[in-house]
Amino acid sequence: MTGRDAEDQWDDELDVDVDDDEVDEDFGALPPPAPAPAAVFGSSEVPEGYRSGFACFVGRPNVGKSTLTNALVGQKIVITSDKPQTTRTVVRGIVHRSDGQLVLVDTPGLHRPRTLLGERLNDLVKTTWAEVDVVAVCFPADEKIGPGDTFLVNELAKVRRTTRIAVVTKTDLATPERIAEHLVDIAELGRATGTEWAEIVPVSSVHGDQIELLAELLVGLLPEGPPLYPDGDLTDAPEEVLVAELIREAALDGVRDELPHSIAVLVEEMGLREGRPEDKPLLDIHANLYVERDSQKGIVIGKKGARLREVGTAARKQIEALLGTPVYLDLHVKIAKDWQRDPRQLRKLGF
Repeated sequence: MTGRDAEDQWDDELDVDVDDDEVDEDFGALPPPAPAPAAVFGSSEVPEGYRSGFACFVGRPNVGKSTLTNALVGQKIVITSDKPQTTRTVVRGIVHRSDGQLVLVDTPGLHRPRTLLGERLNDLVKTTWAEVDVVAVCFPADEKIGPGDTFLVNELAKVRRTTRIAVVTKTDLATPERIAEHLVDIAELGRATGTEWAEIVPVSSVHGDQIELLAELLVGLLPEGPPLYPDGDLTDAPEEVLVAELIREAALDGVRDELPHSIAVLVEEMGLREGRPEDKPLLDIHANLYVERDSQKGIVIGKKGARLREVGTAARKQIEALLGTPVYLDLHVKIAKDWQRDPRQLRKLGF
């Protein structure tokens, strides 16, 4: 795709084709196709006391919500980054257990918005709070509780009838003494805001510490009911959404300042290439990376396209690991001027 779309004023800067005909041995396969609804929801097959429902992790940006979701699901389904406000979409991760099915809703971090996009992300978070069975508030062990945490818990107090737990994340970055102090501070925050914590659980997503305990506690707080998703499904997000997020994750790596918030990715076309042997499939993916200003293009592209090629290679490997098939990745860079503040362009980008 080349040239300029005069109507939308979105322009191409560079395209990079990245492909690979080889699949690494450790690439995971897609979940099996969903069985018929009767096979999924057959009440006679549901054990007595089986529980199912929804929980979401909330917190300030960059407190480890997405990493925790991936740790519980057991596979990477949401992107992670050290850049605040990385999460922009609601992705559901599904945890299958013998005693229940836990559906984790990964949400953006609640923050004081500076753009229309920020306002919409906050609205998305608050809508999710009212629709889940359990809200787990995340507090990183290596940071003191601050005004942002108090603001969030006070906002959460406006949502009635939703069970709340507190999760201390990143315990691998704090001493046992600091973690103990943090538990006391969280309990005090609950008393000060009128929030009753059903549980306060310290975990490390990196080391896996108490992840199983957290899953057990969350399932125990869900209502009794049959599975909501087929056995084997790890997420209900469309593949195009997951692919776009993996490309954005690769593009975020190493960038600074305001650029992370200015990058958006949209998969325009995705499908198996026709005429390929069945034992050598190739998935064609055509995607656009959008930035807001001309000055940002050079950062994304790099000298003679080197940076964009690095992004394409890193993203392709992640996509192949997720989908289990070789990928031909075609990336284009476009400008969508001030898209975070433009309602029309936000709609086009799926926000």
